[in-house]
Amino acid sequence: MKLRSLLPSWTLRTYLRRMVELVVLVLLLHWIALPYQPIVRLGEQQAVSTLNPKIGTHTRLTDEVEEWKIKKTLQMVREMGAPWIVEYFPWAYHEPHKGQYGWEHSDKVLAHAEVQGLTLVARIDFVPAWARPEDTTFRYLDEDHYQDFGDFIYAFSKRYRGRIGYLVVWNEPNLSFEWGYRPPDPESYVKLLQIAYRRAKEANPDIQILAAGLAPTIVDQETGSDMSDLLYLQRMYDAGAKDYFDMMAIHSYGWKWPFDDPPSPDRINFRRAELIHEVMVKNGDGDKRCIITEGGWNDHPRWIFAVSPYDRIQNTIGAYELAKDWDWSEAFCVWAFRYPRSEHTFKDSFTLVTPDFVQKPIYSEILRYAHGQEPLYQKVWAEVAP
Repeated sequence: MKLRSLLPSWTLRTYLRRMVELVVLVLLLHWIALPYQPIVRLGEQQAVSTLNPKIGTHTRLTDEVEEWKIKKTLQMVREMGAPWIVEYFPWAYHEPHKGQYGWEHSDKVLAHAEVQGLTLVARIDFVPAWARPEDTTFRYLDEDHYQDFGDFIYAFSKRYRGRIGYLVVWNEPNLSFEWGYRPPDPESYVKLLQIAYRRAKEANPDIQILAAGLAPTIVDQETGSDMSDLLYLQRMYDAGAKDYFDMMAIHSYGWKWPFDDPPSPDRINFRRAELIHEVMVKNGDGDKRCIITEGGWNDHPRWIFAVSPYDRIQNTIGAYELAKDWDWSEAFCVWAFRYPRSEHTFKDSFTLVTPDFVQKPIYSEILRYAHGQEPLYQKVWAEVAP
């Protein structure tokens, strides 16, 4: 017997109405409980105003999930007077399963960078679990999966053709950690670079491929863990790397040395970048341009390689001036603009802006330098100095 025949029609209507009201109420409560997500619009097209077109920074938006923070970060970069940014696009984030791509986050970052008038250099590495053996790190990529990496490079280059013009293949492969806790292998890296170069050019003939920035190290011989950046680069050339990159990425940190400290193979300082370029010249590759994709100083009060906040400012601005005069240098992108969250270590003292967007003195001084204004921090320091 049907329910309608057992209940008066008004009772059935009341029951159904109450059920609908209950569902609406549950949905409303669920919506109220969701975190507030402001509507973020790209805004009007902007342009960077600067007296030094080689100023850049590493933005590190990889794990920034809130779009308004992406926008604000890139606005502050533009306001600081930096036309260049380096951004990290992890392979595993974008292809968690073979052939299944997710571009939402990178689309947002690129769209906001374009509106702010910034030139973006993309760095790609970070191996997905499906492309490496179990119990290996996200830095481990064996030669059996080089073609998989090449496939992703092709997909990335094709999607952003005409929008991203610079791509860095891997990161610091002369360190064991960055090579999956294996001994560095420049010959194998050249094989990876060759595949990435060919696949990127298939998708976008105009894209500029950068060889990976090498970690500055004074190790003279292979140690089983790390390798000298100068030795590693020479072995890359010996393996035929010259034909498989258009530009060179350089990592150039100052540690405790001044920005103009002379370069020397037995010292890690900012001008070590000149030694990398000298290796290129030695191998008939001196016409290629370089981008310093990482570099700078740290002002943590307890780190052994740190300098004072004042010296950090002076060294950073001095390094921007040096890079402006190097005819082989396209840009100097200081590490790092901002982290999405605090590291609670000395690493936080590499940034120019806090996770909450508080400007550090170094940010303000770079801004003033880029716009031709008198250095404020230097003036204050002079007033309190003995």
